[in-house]
Amino acid sequence: MTQMITQKIRPAGSWDKAIDTCVMSYDERFLRRKVIQTKEGGTLLVDLAKVTSLDHGDGFETTEGKIIEIRAAEEPLLAVTAPDLSRIAWHIGNRHTPCQIEKDRLLIQRDHVMADMLARIGAQVTEVVEPFTPEGGAYGHGRTHGHDHSHAHGPAETHVHGHTHGH
Repeated sequence: MTQMITQKIRPAGSWDKAIDTCVMSYDERFLRRKVIQTKEGGTLLVDLAKVTSLDHGDGFETTEGKIIEIRAAEEPLLAVTAPDLSRIAWHIGNRHTPCQIEKDRLLIQRDHVMADMLARIGAQVTEVVEPFTPEGGAYGHGRTHGHDHSHAHGPAETHVHGHTHGH
């Protein structure tokens, strides 16, 4: 079994040929340090400087300069369709749920609470098993996880989220 080490990620499209592949779920593609099994039976020690969100098609560059391709694994998802898909997408985004946006449907991770809410607002929700490659964050790369709505305010301070109140 081949043992390799990587401390560098090469973005999709920035490399030519991979010697092996790692198939990883969406949650597994968010890491800093981890041992990963490759498709060909090798072992890859990932040791990145910081927690990183990896995309389908990115590559781990080994210390020897070889590339291990990162592929999105098939996982249980919900396919969401509706005549007013942009309104449904807004509701999904408002809950900070990772979402893969396609022309005629949205894909999200399976969640019975989200499925119920989406059905109530007019979406058709179907269980599927497919690779999951949701949109990155608004600031370039990254996840919608970790977006924090908590606020540290002093005791006399009030905070209003975009509401106006007439008197």
